[in-house]
Amino acid sequence: MELNNLRPAKGSVKSRKRIGRGTGSGRGGTSTRGHKGDKSRSGARLKRNFEGGQTPMQRRLPKRGFQNVNRVEYVPFNLAQLEQLVQKTGQSTFDVQALVGAGIARQSEQIKVLGNGRLTAKVHLTVHAISASAKSAIEALGGSVQIV
Repeated sequence: MELNNLRPAKGSVKSRKRIGRGTGSGRGGTSTRGHKGDKSRSGARLKRNFEGGQTPMQRRLPKRGFQNVNRVEYVPFNLAQLEQLVQKTGQSTFDVQALVGAGIARQSEQIKVLGNGRLTAKVHLTVHAISASAKSAIEALGGSVQIV
């Protein structure tokens, strides 16, 4: 088998429908568009969200709630996760870069430490935010917390 005798499988390639080529073709005249109406005209396009004239979805549903443009989204990071990270890496000092490197958050995201779980190691943290319970748990073990 060479490149010059490659052929598609029999019946897999169909010739396209040629419309508007005279009455003898069977697809002349209106060229499969029917008579009159907007869709028979050239340049006719339906709008993307057009629902046939019924009231569109975005007008049927009520407007709800409030989106605060100043809201700060934090990636939650629990003391239990911190304990696992300490045992896995053997380190006791973690800053934002170290947590991003460990896959806790992305570079553009902000990290907040929450007080779920138990911590047994003395840890020095540098993060964007921390809950009161997490801060007291870390400082009770002699660790420190610094906010970026």
